[in-house]
Formats: sequence, C-alpha cells, structure tokens
Amino acid sequence: MKEVETLWEEVRELSLGKSGRVERLESPPTPLRFLREFVSPNKPCLISNATLHWPALSSWSHDDYLSRALSNDVVSLHLTPNGRADALVPAPSTSSSSLCFASPYVHRLLFPEALRLILSCGNANSSGTVAYAQQQNDCFRSEYSALAADCEPHIPWASQALGCLPEAVNLWIGNHLSETSFHKDHYENLYAVVCGQKHFLLLPPTDVHRMYIRQYPAAHYSFSQDSGQLKLELDNPARNVPWCSVNPYPSPETKDAEISQFPLYFNGPKPLECTVKAGEILYLPSMWFHHVKQTPDSSGRTIAINYWYDMQFDIKYAYFNFLQSISYPSTCNLKLAGTECEDSGSDVCACLSKYAPVADVVKMSKDGEVVKFTDANSFMRRLNSVVEMVPFRHCSLVFFPLNLYSAVLSKA
Repeated sequence: MKEVETLWEEVRELSLGKSGRVERLESPPTPLRFLREFVSPNKPCLISNATLHWPALSSWSHDDYLSRALSNDVVSLHLTPNGRADALVPAPSTSSSSLCFASPYVHRLLFPEALRLILSCGNANSSGTVAYAQQQNDCFRSEYSALAADCEPHIPWASQALGCLPEAVNLWIGNHLSETSFHKDHYENLYAVVCGQKHFLLLPPTDVHRMYIRQYPAAHYSFSQDSGQLKLELDNPARNVPWCSVNPYPSPETKDAEISQFPLYFNGPKPLECTVKAGEILYLPSMWFHHVKQTPDSSGRTIAINYWYDMQFDIKYAYFNFLQSISYPSTCNLKLAGTECEDSGSDVCACLSKYAPVADVVKMSKDGEVVKFTDANSFMRRLNSVVEMVPFRHCSLVFFPLNLYSAVLSKA
C-alpha cells in the first residue's frame, strides 16, 4: 500500500531526519526539554556524559570487585547454543513449522560462577552453550541489589519528565555472542552502558509492517543431564508467540532468500543505527523496534543497566494499533494434507517459507505457464516477484506428496 510506504518517508522527513543517526546530546537534558523534544514526539536520543559520576563505571570493570560484592547472591543465567535468546530458530522435527520462538534455559547459580561462564562461553565452550545474564523482570533490584550504591536508582531528569519512577531496573552482562532479535517494548527505556558497547538498530512504530510480525510456535531450551547439551523442545501445552521475522544480518548463504522474503525491510528506509558506549544513555521510546548486538571491553564482557518507565497508553498507542491492523492486500491460503489455513496481510513468499519444507522440485503454474526450479528458495524469489508485478486477490498453495508444490495465482 503506497499510503503506508509514504508514511515511512514522512516520519523521517518531519521528525527523524534522513541522516540515519540518532540525535546526540552532549549532556543530560532538562526534564522539560526531554519531555518536549523526545518523549512527546516519540523520538530517540543518545545522551553523552550521562553517568560519568556513577562509581559503577570504574568498579564494574574489575571482575574481582563484582565477584566479592555478589559472592553469596544467586542470579539467573540464560543459556542458548548461540547467544540468541528469545529469538527465531529452526523448529524441532516434531513441529509443522520451519521456525519457532525459542526461550533460553534459565540456570540459577551463584554470581561468581555465572560470571565465569559468561566469560568462558565467549567462544562457545565444550558444552556448546553461550551464557547471558538477561533476566529482566526488575532483576537489578531483586538479584543484584548489592550493587545498588554503584549507580542511581532512577534517572532523575527522566523521572521528573515522565512523572514517575521506573517500573523495573534490569542488569545485562554478556559477551560478543550475546544478541537480541528485533522486538518492541511497552516501556519508555533509558539504556545505560557501563562496560563495552551496545549496537542498536532502530525502527519507529510506523514501520510495523516491515517487521513481518507473525505467529510462531513457542519452544524452550532444556538441559540434558545425559548429553550435557541443550535440547530444544516445543512448549506443552502448545502456544504461539507473535514475533518479528526479520534478521537484519543474514548470512551470505541466506541473504538472497531473506531479501526475497522480507523486501519491505531490506528495500525500505534504512534503520537508525546507534552505538552506545560506557557513560552514555540511549533513550529508546516506547513501541520502537530494536535489534541489539554488542562489543565487549578488554575483559571480554559488556555490562549495561536499563530503566523501564511505564508508557502512556494514549492516542499514540491507539494510532499504532490502528496502523498495525491494516493488512497488505495479498492473502495466502495454504492446503496441507487436506487442511487449509490462511495467513493474511503478509507476502506470499513468507507464507510459503513458513509452512513449506525445502523442496527438491517445485512447479509454479501461472496462466498456463509452468516453470521448474531446483530448490524452494528459487521458487520463493520468483513467486515474490510475480506477486509484486501483478496484483493478486488470492494465492492458493497446494502441497502434494514427494515435495511437489503447485501455486495457482488468481488475478485481481
């Protein structure tokens, strides 16, 4: 829909600018300026020299200090095979979907041992796990309270501007493999880096269609005592989780297929990029989509603390819900072993990638034309280009035995 794509451009022209960078402030703003120029227009900013007075900036760079302060404290450590917790991964063989939303295995242990695992897992240890302290749920005040004197309990100018104290304060300790997939939060977020660097990709709420939010079966990692490995299992009872489908950093092997499946993201306006260094705070407005990677300090870890303030569920929230309810015109109906299911408001290729296994031979029928492909990715790229060239009111994908597929497209 051209109107939605025009909205993406207008938001950048009228509010965010076209530089692709987050506005930087050299010192903390006054509460009035913060409210007027950033919170009200839902606009991010990066504040330099924001936490230089915190003792944490010097003391938390020493592992001995942290281990002594938290020597008797039990913390929650999140374990995954690759450092990507709460993310989309290939689904177990028992699933009818190709991808699932995987939650990490949460291990409760004393902090000194947790820190040792985070550092030793920097290159994935023999157990094949990557450790990340990312419990959230106000974990700084519940699990790391011994460090409370090293930083402020809230951000004074933000608390005054927002008219409240933070709902939650969270601590994050990870290594270079720790990564957070695209998502959004219903909080005003003040994100302060203490050690290392955090690299954010940001998209405004108006770009919701570019995230290809879909329902994925929920799964979780469990730890097998027999093998000493993490095992991915589907949740029981089964449930679905709505999650962003886009991986902004696809591998060279999957890049073409990813661009084909998610053209609105890869061919649309570039996301804002922002690196937050020690002593800086990123204001991440509510409902903004963000993806996070990190670069550790010389000791091999990145530490950050963030403050979640309740957002106002006002007219902006109503506008977002209305925008999210608008579907793109293509509709994909799929039939699998006699069962039909619909996926509306998303591109046809994405529907195929969601339900179809890799095919040895794929046939596409369009107005009598039959084209053969050697793999499913080639088929998806071609099918997506057809859908972009000609408006279709309906796409029916019928799944036959022996991985033979037929797509019949009806012109609008």
